[in-house]
Amino acid sequence: MAIESILFVCLGNICRSPLVEAIARQHFADAGLGIEVASCGTGGWHAGEQADPRMRTAAVKAGYELEAHRARQLHATDFKHYDLLLAMDSNNLRDMRRVSDGAAHDRLALFLEWASTTPPRDFPDPYYDGLAAFTQSVELAERGVRGLIERLRVA
Repeated sequence: MAIESILFVCLGNICRSPLVEAIARQHFADAGLGIEVASCGTGGWHAGEQADPRMRTAAVKAGYELEAHRARQLHATDFKHYDLLLAMDSNNLRDMRRVSDGAAHDRLALFLEWASTTPPRDFPDPYYDGLAAFTQSVELAERGVRGLIERLRVA
């Protein structure tokens, strides 16, 4: 299956998934991959909000821009639109499977597992931690996106 679009999904769409989206967008362009990327959350309580200020700070320090991001909730049409929907953790994946009604189960996966990186399997949520956790998230997202690019090139 040719991958033309990827949706990254976390809980509230203010930390992990917008970060991975921004990193993927930049690295995909650098790699010459014309893949559409987007992100959303399984929950809607942050809809319309910017990315978490701590994530924006960590991202900017690493050379990624999240200022334009606005959180949105996963929608039923996402399962039809995106070729691959990658969850940040097992809980997100479970929620995605529940709301997809089986329509896209073969296109749902964990980001870090699909990206063929070493552990962790789940991308830890830095929301309740300090700035160091957000910096670690950037490093993990970069590693995951590099693995994703490798896998997409062989797919």
